[in-house]
Amino acid sequence: MKESKFRDAQKAFITKQGEEGTPVAEICRKAGISQETCFNWKKDYAGMVPTDMKKLRELEDENRRLKKIAADLSLDKEMLQDVIKRKL
Repeated sequence: MKESKFRDAQKAFITKQGEEGTPVAEICRKAGISQETCFNWKKDYAGMVPTDMKKLRELEDENRRLKKIAADLSLDKEMLQDVIKRKL
């Protein structure tokens, strides 16, 4: 996944502007982002402060890493079970 050029504080500031009633088109023009990006950030980060956003990103990264480990282990288990079945 491509890393954003915006920091968490910038994302929080942009989403807060939208919550305060600034038109989305104006926010996007000033920030140099598309309206789709603005709506995605609003959906993902509405009401969060930068520290919460950082914690969320860290938890998502850890979750991704753990899912990969679980997938690798289940594949190893399946391969070992196949080897045992062949020997019997």
